[in-house]
Amino acid sequence: MILLASDHAAVNLRRSIAEHVVTLGFDVQDLGVEDGRSVDYPDFAHELAEKIAHGQADRGILICGTGLGMSITANRHPGVRAALCHDAYTAEMARRHNDANILCMGSRVLGLGVAEQIASVFLKTAFEGGRHQRRVDKIEI
Repeated sequence: MILLASDHAAVNLRRSIAEHVVTLGFDVQDLGVEDGRSVDYPDFAHELAEKIAHGQADRGILICGTGLGMSITANRHPGVRAALCHDAYTAEMARRHNDANILCMGSRVLGLGVAEQIASVFLKTAFEGGRHQRRVDKIEI
């Protein structure tokens, strides 16, 4: 199960990414926001991050205008490793080396094609483990 959520700045991109994720063979739960009315992004980031932290889904995708607010908020939760990615390479490394479990993106800085590519790489890339596991273990204090 892949969770998705956004604020008002990213409704259209989130919906498109949700459809794309389904075409990749994943089940999706869309946590909203439903329309373009102004909302507070932390409300959606906290809801999704809590579900990831409690094992209710494998991974999540959060999208706001820049991705910054969502990533800052999500990373406040123990067990969450939210990565703000701007290209396929950062998405790959977030998974391969950091075992990131939430992808954050910015709707005002990415086009649809790049966002779909980032989501694809993030969801298809496995964590390498090994020496990286030792490092990931040191993240939680």
